[in-house]
Amino acid sequence: MNVFRILGDLSHLLAMILLLGKIWRSKCCAGISGKSQILFALVFTTRYLDLFTNFISIYNTVMKLVFLLCAYVTVYMIYGKFRKTFDSENDTFRLEFLLVPVIGLSFLENYSFTPLEVLWTFSIYLESVAILPQLFMISKTGEAETITTHYLFFLGLYRALYLANWIRRYQTEGFYDQIAVVSGVVQTIFYCDFFYLYVTKGRCWENTAVLLAPAIQFLKGKKLSLPMPI
Repeated sequence: MNVFRILGDLSHLLAMILLLGKIWRSKCCAGISGKSQILFALVFTTRYLDLFTNFISIYNTVMKLVFLLCAYVTVYMIYGKFRKTFDSENDTFRLEFLLVPVIGLSFLENYSFTPLEVLWTFSIYLESVAILPQLFMISKTGEAETITTHYLFFLGLYRALYLANWIRRYQTEGFYDQIAVVSGVVQTIFYCDFFYLYVTKGRCWENTAVLLAPAIQFLKGKKLSLPMPI
């Protein structure tokens, strides 16, 4: 295990903790896509079915359990404890547009046609598009709370670090997982699209600060407003 893998896992964990902390402190889940969180919970569930049958390391087992716990607690808070604050009117992305092609692809492109392998492949493909309902919700409302942008930032950082992890593993071990790498690149592209909107929104600032202004707004804790869809 290299440093990029560890940093990627920590970035992923931090993103989930930030989101949970935001919901718990504010007792509100407005601006958060419950559909994205359902998809992420489904990702972890189908990926970690080998949790009690294939022991790799204590670190690996603990991280799997923590990710599962965080995912389901988040879903519970959105649809259970704080459901009255859930913005269902704007969380309207059609999940079948993602699930149907992902299910089909996982049956067609996998390493072994066994239940666990197909489900693992499904989880990899699904993770690459699971953030789309959240990005759709942000584009629909035209703004994102600061904590939500922090959450998206660390999720994007997690994917970037995992790309570095795969490059490092290929260099040192000759290991190459085509399904994981291609899906990871697709997922990273979606986060790049979000940060493109994030950066271009700052163009109304002075020309000398055109790229720094959005970052300053972000660090100061202000709400990020995004261009409304045409």
